Amino acid sequence: MTFNRLLSRAVRVSKVGTRSAFTASKPDTTNPNWVRVGLAFGTSAFFWGLLFKQHSADVHEYKVRNGLE
Repeated sequence: MTFNRLLSRAVRVSKVGTRSAFTASKPDTTNPNWVRVGLAFGTSAFFWGLLFKQHSADVHEYKVRNGLE
């Protein structure tokens, strides 16, 4: 049995026994899920804060090592 024939049989069998994981309806943009929006923005702000804090620590360490401070 060739690879193409085997692959086509596998595709045919998998299409018969499964259903789509995607929904047919679109999300409602007029009424957002505010919990998810808050978590997304909160997480983003948290990571930006960590980034700035780490950058400041790195700059301070660089200055100390090179005798600039």
